[in-house]
Amino acid sequence: MSKIRMTGEIRTDYDCEAAGLPAERWGEAVFKIGDEELVLEVSVEESVIVAIMAGEEAVWKGTLEGLKKLLKGEITGR
Repeated sequence: MSKIRMTGEIRTDYDCEAAGLPAERWGEAVFKIGDEELVLEVSVEESVIVAIMAGEEAVWKGTLEGLKKLLKGEITGR
């Protein structure tokens, strides 16, 4: 079996929980809101890469450090 490099967890307000989902290289959470999709993807292949997608056109992808800087307002998105 391959090495587990990260685990995922999803929780909802209906007291539903899926925890300890193993991943070797990447994981993805997909939320559907009507016809829209909100996707969070995390890759741990070489460095930690995060992608956030809100539909087809609104996408941000970068390193975990870049995401932290974006959220703190130290850098801007596209």
